[in-house]
Amino acid sequence: MIGRPARCLLVWLMAIELAACSGGTAGAPAPAEITSDAVAEFCGMLLTEHAGPKAQIFLQGESNPHWFASVHDAFAYTMLLEQPGQITAMYVTDMAKAKNWDQPEAGTWVEAHKAVFVIASRRQGGMDEDEAVPFSERPAAAAFAGQYGGRLVSFADMPRSYILPGADAGSSERDAGRNRLADRRGNSP
Repeated sequence: MIGRPARCLLVWLMAIELAACSGGTAGAPAPAEITSDAVAEFCGMLLTEHAGPKAQIFLQGESNPHWFASVHDAFAYTMLLEQPGQITAMYVTDMAKAKNWDQPEAGTWVEAHKAVFVIASRRQGGMDEDEAVPFSERPAAAAFAGQYGGRLVSFADMPRSYILPGADAGSSERDAGRNRLADRRGNSP
């Protein structure tokens, strides 16, 4: 018979393993899968009406993600100071695993901080706009950039001027939303 402290430790270890297997990080929700009624945060249209990679952001105290028709839009959301709530998790479509650009398959999520992004490529995302195309593997990102142009950047190095053209890149409030997410994870942006 296992004593109470050992049972608590066992339950705690199983919870950590389950979080690791589900794609989430400890304390963060696991990524959700897109449903036929998932609506994009900014445009109010169904995600299934947009080609390319998608994103989801979880806010503290909310169990459902905020959906984004493009990764570019999700970055914009993190950079807008007036956006409410503390971000607890951000996932993006892993185009290294997705086989279908128009409708990436379920289970192809990667935590945004772990992704490498190709920006300024010839591939357009949702709403036929510039996209920040995410990859879990640097070689896959480099191959994509070789085929479609663009350059590789990390989450922390995403240029504000690429996401919000005309924004003052030297602002002291630069990247406030991404800094909140980085602080929560114990990372520096």
